[in-house]
Amino acid sequence: MAATASETIAAKRAPEFLSAVDRLRALTQDDLEAVNREILRRLDSPVKMIPELAGHLINAGGKRLRPMLTLGSAGVFSYRGDDHVKLAAAVELIHGATLLHDDVVDGSALRRGASTANIIWGNKESVLVGDFIFSRAFELMVEAKNLAVLRALSHASGVIAEGEVLQLTTQKNIAATFETYLNVVRAKTAALFAAATEVGAMISDCSDAAEDAMRRFGDHFGVAYQLIDDALDYSGFEYALGKTVGDDFREGKMTAPVVFAVARAREEEKPFWRRVITEGRQEKGDFEKARELMERDGALEDTIDCARSYTQKALDALSEAPQNDFTQALADLVETSTARGA
Repeated sequence: MAATASETIAAKRAPEFLSAVDRLRALTQDDLEAVNREILRRLDSPVKMIPELAGHLINAGGKRLRPMLTLGSAGVFSYRGDDHVKLAAAVELIHGATLLHDDVVDGSALRRGASTANIIWGNKESVLVGDFIFSRAFELMVEAKNLAVLRALSHASGVIAEGEVLQLTTQKNIAATFETYLNVVRAKTAALFAAATEVGAMISDCSDAAEDAMRRFGDHFGVAYQLIDDALDYSGFEYALGKTVGDDFREGKMTAPVVFAVARAREEEKPFWRRVITEGRQEKGDFEKARELMERDGALEDTIDCARSYTQKALDALSEAPQNDFTQALADLVETSTARGA
């Protein structure tokens, strides 16, 4: 099947985002290597399955975006110490634990082109190892000996869990609103982005205003990032998305493109959306039809426009922080992330 115009543009823009990730990685390289060593050390266990299953997830080729946000945020304030490494590791472990739980809840078989842990080891095993990883993340938080940091990351962990439950109530529900969708995004994605950037500032002894600016930066970036990911599920390529294109559609998730498309559907098209989303009865060609309807009614374009507005909010917040190489790298990351779907 020939690529659509939006697919072609997304394919061209994806390398720009990956280049921005590489620039931030280069600035944080030594610390990121220390984070990886810390993660491997924390996942060690005499119970053989734990490091095997956890290692399968951690080594699956992720960008380490969230821990780099913590390291980058600390760099913005010229932090000198070791706590940023522990906290960045904690952030990545929280993310990893939620991915294990997500894959069980969603029944996912693939992540980044490889079989998910729940498929290889089983659902019970994945949930329990996810719990183990969460416990290791909290150990790292405590070792930072900063109550405000512990409060921020533990709160984010709770919000993520709330987001999972809220998403379950919206799945396959074509009456779900855009406001509810945004609440899910803020909880499932943006909460950890915000905590990741906030704690990097917290340990740097900067002002309360600067901490708040970095929290808002991470929050807005997280929303923009997820909006683009959700648009790419219908208009991107797998290497740009990091998962199989169309997964959200097959799982009946009410992401922004679907919410907009359903709201704008003509009367004769509503039975189609009920069948493929609410009832989950999908046939060959349904994904392509859904994408055509989204293109026609501007659902994808409006999703991307919404992401752009959050990108600008993120950049505005970042402008309140000290300006240096780390600040510029974070700004580039946000801008090119949104450009993936432009």
